[in-house]
Amino acid sequence: MTPRQAWVLGLASTASFMMALDSLVVTTALTSIRQDLSASLESLEWTVNAYNLAFAVLLLTGAALGDRFGRRRVFVAGLALFTVASVACALAPGIGALVTARAFQGAGAAMVLPLSLTLVSAAFPPNERGRAMGLYLGITGLATFSGPFIGGAVAQGLAWQWIFWLNLPVGLITILLTGRHVGESFGPAKRFDLAGVGLVTAAGFGIVWALVRGNAAGWGSAEVLGALVLGVALVVAFVFWERRAEAPMLPMRFFRSRAFATANPANFLVFASLYGTMFFLAQYFQIVHGDGPFVAGLRLVPWTATLMVCAPIAGRLADRFGERAFVAGGLLLQSVCMGWIALITDAATGYLEILPALVVGSVGVTMAMPAAQRAVVAAVSPPEIGQASGAFMMLRIFGGVFGTSVTVAVFAAAGGGYTSPGEFSTGFSAGMGAVAVLAFTGVLVALGIPGRAGAPRTPAVTPAR
Repeated sequence: MTPRQAWVLGLASTASFMMALDSLVVTTALTSIRQDLSASLESLEWTVNAYNLAFAVLLLTGAALGDRFGRRRVFVAGLALFTVASVACALAPGIGALVTARAFQGAGAAMVLPLSLTLVSAAFPPNERGRAMGLYLGITGLATFSGPFIGGAVAQGLAWQWIFWLNLPVGLITILLTGRHVGESFGPAKRFDLAGVGLVTAAGFGIVWALVRGNAAGWGSAEVLGALVLGVALVVAFVFWERRAEAPMLPMRFFRSRAFATANPANFLVFASLYGTMFFLAQYFQIVHGDGPFVAGLRLVPWTATLMVCAPIAGRLADRFGERAFVAGGLLLQSVCMGWIALITDAATGYLEILPALVVGSVGVTMAMPAAQRAVVAAVSPPEIGQASGAFMMLRIFGGVFGTSVTVAVFAAAGGGYTSPGEFSTGFSAGMGAVAVLAFTGVLVALGIPGRAGAPRTPAVTPAR
């Protein structure tokens, strides 16, 4: 690894680390925020959803802006927006101001994260890219590893504002070092696809709104059905537009590549199963086992640590043996382990009884992540990696929203609730069953990924001339 590659990988991973840590810690600090700002349950929900909503619907736009105006320039602008929004979160006088600032954080993250992946992908040749992505995910995994500790400490008395203040020095240092050590790069020279940006942003907003509001407003309500129908209709309009546009932001010819067309939905289901598990796991330890937030965080450490440990290894092996075995095999492990947890958990189930399945399932998810990323970026030519990365990251976030919504809906339908440990445990078991189904569906999709190994793959998609 050259010094330039090391700087790119380190700075891109630092930016990803900062945003992953922020998202995790906010989730575990909601009780402190509710007490300090006298927030309602729905307002608390929006402190999480405002970030995810802005993040998901602007991801492709962030990637397109980077290709058009310079990836380093837009990456730095996104870091600046995220840092300023973090300060606004820390200074928020009420829950409304906090939700608004969280939305701006999500917009900044949408500019940074797809471009961080693009910068890493462009800095490494195809035969080294899997290892680099594994390291990128492993460093990001430090946030997952440390999030339970920090979130538990915040929930038990530290000022929640420090969640956001910590982003200020890290953001400023990363901005300065990026300007010095990361070179500028651009995507294909073409006009900015304003109509495509507008269509995909509106489509993403409609679909995410429906998923977020489904459980609260009712899946058959006019609000949810209307938003979903509008979102799907706009997706269809986006596809037709991109097929006809002279300079599309997401060329539909990418989907002619089997790797691109299968690795993206497989990764969608990786994150659907991951977020579905994540939403309920800490709550299970607190409500069923009676743990405090910090102890619940400690119990999560063996589960979260696998991302930091296994991702670099899986990335290197995917370089040698191809992606299909790791994506399909990893999802199969997740499906089997979550299915086992669904079968054995009740109010009397001990921590050590579910720990082996949690760890093995997390290893499976960690195997799948870098392999799916490698399959997507290897399917396009180097100048088009930004566009492919934007689509990949957007579907990843949609997968998380979808998985959470499905798992919560199943939890409620099975009679899950917060009145007693038994009631919560009933819903938790059903929710983990839904996670197992999502992961197994991903296995079936991942079997379509080409099974090429060894030599670097020639992109299956070539730019139009």
